[in-house]
Amino acid sequence: MIVTRLMPHQERAVAKLRPLRIGALFMEMGLGKSLTMMRLIEARRERISRVLWFCPVSLKATIRRELEKHCPGEAVDVFDGRTATDRPSPAYWHIIGIESMSSGERHRMAAANLVDRNTCVVVDESTYIKGNRSRRTRWITAIGNTARYRYLLTGTPFTQGVVDLYAQMRFLDWRILGYKSFYTFAANHLEYSEKYPGMIVRSHNTGWLATKIAPYVYQLDKDEALTLPPKRYESRYFEMTNEQRDCYEWAKTEILSEIMDEDYCSHTIFRLFTALQQIVNGYWNRRDPDTGEVERLTFKHRRLDALRDILEQFSEGEKVIIWAKYRRDIRAIADALPGQCALFYGDLNERARDAELQKFRAGAKYFVATASCGGHGLTLNEASHVVFYNNEFKFSNRLQAEDRCHRIGQVRTVTYVDVVCTKSIDERIGESLAKKSNLLDDFKRRVYALRSVKKMSEAIKEIAADL
Repeated sequence: MIVTRLMPHQERAVAKLRPLRIGALFMEMGLGKSLTMMRLIEARRERISRVLWFCPVSLKATIRRELEKHCPGEAVDVFDGRTATDRPSPAYWHIIGIESMSSGERHRMAAANLVDRNTCVVVDESTYIKGNRSRRTRWITAIGNTARYRYLLTGTPFTQGVVDLYAQMRFLDWRILGYKSFYTFAANHLEYSEKYPGMIVRSHNTGWLATKIAPYVYQLDKDEALTLPPKRYESRYFEMTNEQRDCYEWAKTEILSEIMDEDYCSHTIFRLFTALQQIVNGYWNRRDPDTGEVERLTFKHRRLDALRDILEQFSEGEKVIIWAKYRRDIRAIADALPGQCALFYGDLNERARDAELQKFRAGAKYFVATASCGGHGLTLNEASHVVFYNNEFKFSNRLQAEDRCHRIGQVRTVTYVDVVCTKSIDERIGESLAKKSNLLDDFKRRVYALRSVKKMSEAIKEIAADL
């Protein structure tokens, strides 16, 4: 039984989806999607035999706590390394990591043995199954096909455009869009580059798609639903050392020299961006173009000094979230702030991450995490100060990370501070994020705007000069 009272926007969501056996909650982060889904399931309790709740592995402990909080006394089964394939748990709620469906035969078989006609299958953070051909998408969709009740939860349904829509709607029911295959969907709605296979240059009939999904979707953003404290943004700048600057220019020259008109690919550009971002952080995992071997270079840098200056300005006792992109940066920050950090990143297993999260809530001053690991699902309202030690290239990842503490329950203005290296890729990333865009996409658009008057390689090098 749900013991938590719903807010008006959550009640409206339940009212819309309650008559439907399939549906999606496209509710912006912080609006209480999980509680809303639990209440929707409770409304059908007599008809639902059990619930399979798929979510990112990093969210499993959070979903379990949400269930314990809102449905006290309920039996909850969390899939882990001890999950048995032949002895299904009698629990009503089963929490399963999405990623494990692409790599773990044990979890796939256990989930398949649990599902029946009256099962409810929930996919939380459903953009994790946006890849039409990915193994986890195929497995979760196949499991869902057996169940009568299927629901999606996400705050960002489209991270790359309408191409993300097909697999999510296919999980619910192919009849929503009317396409049994992705290729038919693509033929009607996606236009691909003639020169670069796989690159989508335009979408068609998007209004028709919106009309088709509207009956099955409850969509809401925070501005419509809540009055939350404002967000405040600041930046702290620093400069590269001479050694960093020399290496920065060397990396641009070396990697760009590999690009020819007939051999342009996004992977090379991504490698360039990653190299430049690493260098402004004080290191470079350089791949030798001749041998392919990786040489690990390190440099003195001023980013950690900038971070210390920022932290010194916060009041004593204030909790702070620090987002960093790379594991090496997580470890460097922990070494610079000994004994004060709770760490949350990919090198830690689920149990260790859960222990670190409790450490932060119990008294650790700094929560130091990668957005790829901690940017989904966590509620971190203990903090109202957030530092981005460095940024992801995608705006959707930035937004997810920002809203870990800007959500229901936050009563203070949230301050976000970006650590920025001047005259570097950091500034280009910031410009793209300010436009709610992605650096890679911005770069591609600029390249294609120039290709009519310049060779592709010349266009890329001209634009890369601004990095």
